[in-house]
Amino acid sequence: MNIAVVGLSHKTAPVEVREKLSIPEPQTESAIAHLISYPHIDEVSILSTCNRLEIYIVSSETHQGVQEVTQFLSEHSKIPVTALRQHLFTLLHSDAVMHVMRVAAGLDSLVLGEGQILAQVKNTHKLGQQYSGIKTILNRLFKQAITAGKRVRTETSIGTGAVSISSAAVELAQIKVENLAPYRVAILGAGKMSRLLVQHLISKGATQITIVNRSLPRAEELAKLFPEQPIQIHLMSEMMNVVANSDLVFTSTSATEPILDRAKLEQVLAPTHSLMLFDISVPRNVDADVNDLPNVQAFNVDDLKAVVAQNYESRRKMAQEAERLLDEEVEAFDVWWRSLETVSTISSLRNKIETIREQELEKALSRLGSEFAERHQEVIEALTRGIVNKILHDPMVQLRAQQDVEARQRCMQTLQMLFNLDAGGQFS
Repeated sequence: MNIAVVGLSHKTAPVEVREKLSIPEPQTESAIAHLISYPHIDEVSILSTCNRLEIYIVSSETHQGVQEVTQFLSEHSKIPVTALRQHLFTLLHSDAVMHVMRVAAGLDSLVLGEGQILAQVKNTHKLGQQYSGIKTILNRLFKQAITAGKRVRTETSIGTGAVSISSAAVELAQIKVENLAPYRVAILGAGKMSRLLVQHLISKGATQITIVNRSLPRAEELAKLFPEQPIQIHLMSEMMNVVANSDLVFTSTSATEPILDRAKLEQVLAPTHSLMLFDISVPRNVDADVNDLPNVQAFNVDDLKAVVAQNYESRRKMAQEAERLLDEEVEAFDVWWRSLETVSTISSLRNKIETIREQELEKALSRLGSEFAERHQEVIEALTRGIVNKILHDPMVQLRAQQDVEARQRCMQTLQMLFNLDAGGQFS
């Protein structure tokens, strides 16, 4: 078995390609079921965010497994494989392991050290388990990656003051207009990204904020988090009226198609009205054709790179410190991975000893008589199990701990010979 990851990110593909490959959470179950049905994919998990789509697999035939993932992505996005390949990256085993560690730690993010990605990796792990894509190997890998992400944030300063996609969007807006106070600001959506938008807008001096959302209670819940700032709330049915009366609009909804385009804006905007749109959603909420309007400017997540670059250099040394911690986490996973080949030998040894224990226990109980056996069977059963467990404990621990490949092989061969186990780990 080997681990592989096939994907694309803000480093390899523009937003117009990323949005076609995005897999919204409601589609995760069917996507996992489709992927796991391929003959060469044994385990699978899907990490889909605004800046990346990555599919992790475990496969005994890695080349075929990677081909199956690529075919799935082509069918899902309706982009021919030949055109899609230029945007995809493929990482195998040790490189894939290090990659997911770096992703969880925020070292591969558009915003270096951003915290939201760790929650997204946790959610990927949860959904993979929920929809039966993740089994033993990916379960261990994602647990190790989550541990790595937590360590980096706890033991380094890379997460301190780290900008998020939301804060970068607010910084970009501030660059464009300088003082946010006189501007009417609308936020479409009321999720976590929108909460961060409100937080950063208030910190930068915005005083006129409106939230537009499909669900009124969720928008009200968001507004209550900021009691110091009066926030207006509207439903999506009023969206175009709100947009027409705003100067800056931030979009962060889960819509899979643009909710704002040139035709809609033309109907509501006054000819001289200037409007800036900051779209931090993938798939995009704002169609590119809005830029054809004379007084409208639209920015998407790819336009945030200049803002992010300003913060990168100061965080580069912290990233180097984080990389050293990740090396330790990768090594911990490798130790576990190498120990997997001992599982069959350990399992068959335990099975053989357990068979002997059960046979000898049955003989002893029959000699003791039915009355004594019934009264004391549980005690005798516990006694014999305890003895077996204690005898097997040290050999099993030592076998798993052997990091040298040749030493581990010698230990397994010795056990197989001494206890008459066959090479496949089954006793004879």
